[in-house]
Amino acid sequence: MENQLLSLIIPVYYEQEVLAEAHARMDAAMQATGHPYEIIYVNDGSRDGTMGILRRIAAENPAVRVLSFSRNFGHQLAVTCGMDAAKGDALIIIDVDLQDPPELIPQLVQRWKAGADIVYGKRLKREGETFFKKLTAKLYYRLLSAMSAYPIPLDTGDFRLLDRKVADCFLNMREHARFLRGMSAWMGFEAVPLEYERQERAAGKTKYTLKKMLKLAADGITGFSTKPLTLASGFGIGIMALADLGLLALIVLAICAVPFPAWLWAVAGLLCVQGLTLVFMGIQGAYLGRVYDEVKARPLYIVAEKINCDR
Repeated sequence: MENQLLSLIIPVYYEQEVLAEAHARMDAAMQATGHPYEIIYVNDGSRDGTMGILRRIAAENPAVRVLSFSRNFGHQLAVTCGMDAAKGDALIIIDVDLQDPPELIPQLVQRWKAGADIVYGKRLKREGETFFKKLTAKLYYRLLSAMSAYPIPLDTGDFRLLDRKVADCFLNMREHARFLRGMSAWMGFEAVPLEYERQERAAGKTKYTLKKMLKLAADGITGFSTKPLTLASGFGIGIMALADLGLLALIVLAICAVPFPAWLWAVAGLLCVQGLTLVFMGIQGAYLGRVYDEVKARPLYIVAEKINCDR
């Protein structure tokens, strides 16, 4: 088993400040596993000095392979590209910002060798993040867990190890709106956690803007739960209950001869129902939009440049 190849997959996007330090630590961590390895960098459309640094790293280390996108396709598709190119018996996914310590990689490998199909990092603490980021992340993971038909571990990211058979199952699923954590839970393989404290970003700023985080959240919920489509029934019952209470209140007021502008009730009720109608039309539109993206059957990504890649 010591001769089994490991593939380390690292998506990068405008990371020139941290890339050299990250590579040194990740290469050392891979050497510490005692396995042969390859390191696959996927440049997700960076236009700064990231690609120049990657070219230099690849020229100095034949174990490094680089794939560069023609534009920014997003983190989840960059990881997918790395998985497509990986040759390893186990695939390890990690971000380049060093918030997930590369020194934990040998522990991931040890748990894989003990029989786990998936080993995922579980965050006990999140250093260097704002209160808002921590709060929204906590609420999101719990909302996703409550709405998903499949149990998705709380407080986890994409830092994980996948056995080859798990990776092959991933690669058979070619949907565009990808959410790797949810896909992993859907497959049902044996998964074990590795608990750790997430570190502060080593350099630079996070590239996961609020807009990108909201998109990932939407992909996670709409990709692995149909509950939003069924919420209309619950809201409908609630609205009917409120309408009945309103009608009862009007009857009581009429019996007590208390004057009131009845038309205000009609206007308020109409606006409430119309607003809910628009909300649920938007939810249905989100699902239809996903179907539209899939039926176009476009490639998930476009690779403009390859370094040290034979396929």
